Amino acid sequence: MGRFGERMADLGYAAGWNVVRRLPVSLAKAGFGLAADFAAWRKGPGVRQLRRNLARVVPQADETELDELTRQAVRSYARYWHEAFRLPTMDADGIRSRVDLTISGVENLDAALAEGNGAVVALPHSGNWDVPGIWAVGRYGPFTTVVERLKPESLFQRFVAYRESLGFEILSADGGTGSFRLLLQRLRENRVVCLIADRDLSGSGVPVSFFGEKTSMPAGPARLAASTGAALLPVGSWFTEDGWGIRIHPRIRVAHRTEVPAATQALADVFAGDIAAHPADWHMMQKLWAADFEEATFSAEEAA
Repeated sequence: MGRFGERMADLGYAAGWNVVRRLPVSLAKAGFGLAADFAAWRKGPGVRQLRRNLARVVPQADETELDELTRQAVRSYARYWHEAFRLPTMDADGIRSRVDLTISGVENLDAALAEGNGAVVALPHSGNWDVPGIWAVGRYGPFTTVVERLKPESLFQRFVAYRESLGFEILSADGGTGSFRLLLQRLRENRVVCLIADRDLSGSGVPVSFFGEKTSMPAGPARLAASTGAALLPVGSWFTEDGWGIRIHPRIRVAHRTEVPAATQALADVFAGDIAAHPADWHMMQKLWAADFEEATFSAEEAA
C-alpha cells in the first residue's frame, strides 16, 4: 500500500469511529451487511483468500456451500468492525453482563491467577476478540496485549487509542526484546497477557499442523509461559445471534523452553476445534498455510 492508500485507510477508520457510533444501530447494521454482501460478490483478493482458507476448515463443503460460508464469514467480519466502531461508547458494564451469560471456563483463568504466576491468554482471529478483553478488564483489571504496527503512524496511534480506551495496555509487535521483557514483568506481577496467536507475523514461528496442513504460529505465548510459570490458556471467541460466545479452555502445560513446540501445536489443535465449530466467525483473509506461500512464490518465479 502506497502513502496515498495508507492515508485513505487512516481517513476511513477515522470516519468509522466518528460517524458509525452516531448512526442508529439498525441503519449501521444494515449498511455493514450490504457492504459485506457486495464485497463477497466482488471477490477481491482478501475474500478469495478467505474462501481458500475456509475450504481447509470445511473440506466437505461443495462450491455452493463454500460460497455461502464465505459470504457469511465476510458478514461476520463486517459485524466485527461495526461493533469495533461502537465499543468505545457502549456500556462496558452492560457488555460484561451479557458476556457473563454465555462465557464458559472462567474457573480456568481464576485458578491460573490464584497460583500467582499470571496467565497468557491466546486467541485466534475469531468473533470479536475485543469483547473478551472488555470482560477481563472488569473482572481482573487492565491486561497487556501486543498489536501489529500499522502504517501510517497516525493509523497505528488511532488503534492504540481505541484499545486503550477499552482498558488495554498496548505494546507494539515491533518492540523486540523490550516488549517481551515488559510482558514477562506483567506476568511476574500476576497479571493477564492477551495475545492473538493464529498468525505468525515474524516469519520465525513454530511449525505446526493446522487442519492437516503445514503452517507456523507464534512461539511467544508458549515461550512466555515457559519462562514465567504462567498458565497458557487458549480462548475461543465467536458471535451469537445477539451477543458473543467465549470459552476459556483448560491450561496447556509448558514447563520448559524445550516444550514450546509441543505447546504451540496443542494451541493450534484447540484453535482448530473452535474454528471448525464456528467457521464463519474466523476472519483470516491472509495467506496462512505454507502451500499458499509456496504457490505464490512459484507463480512469481514463472512470471519472472
